[in-house]
Amino acid sequence: MGVSAIVTTSPNGIALIKSCEGCKLQAYQDGNGIWTIGWGHTRGVKEGDVCTQEQADAWLVEDVAEVGEAPVNSLVKVPLNQNQFDALASFTFNEGSGRLRNSTMLRTLNAGAYSIAAAEFPKWDIIAGQASAGLLKRRMAEQALFLQPVS
Repeated sequence: MGVSAIVTTSPNGIALIKSCEGCKLQAYQDGNGIWTIGWGHTRGVKEGDVCTQEQADAWLVEDVAEVGEAPVNSLVKVPLNQNQFDALASFTFNEGSGRLRNSTMLRTLNAGAYSIAAAEFPKWDIIAGQASAGLLKRRMAEQALFLQPVS
């Protein structure tokens, strides 16, 4: 585990993820052709699947813990405030732990260069080889949250 004592995403971070993901109770293919349902749930999803709002919300909590929070807690070696943690959990939930692990963002962050790491967010706006305005909007929201001081 990283040196951060923060291990879970705050309600503010969950709200960011929800606003970026949107919730669909019927399976659909995302921009990369991956079958998805609820708030971005992909494990075991196939064409024709449906779920309830309650199931979608439960999957979100499980998925964020597994694919957002756990990698941030294990890979980040510098202290994070809650907003920084939430932004990175959102990013990692969307991009995956492998992308965080191998990123310039993580290398510069672990070197203590927080502002340089923050400048990396907008660079992650590609879906299926094409720049995406929607993904850029998400990255800008994550960057803004990362840079927002905790009051």
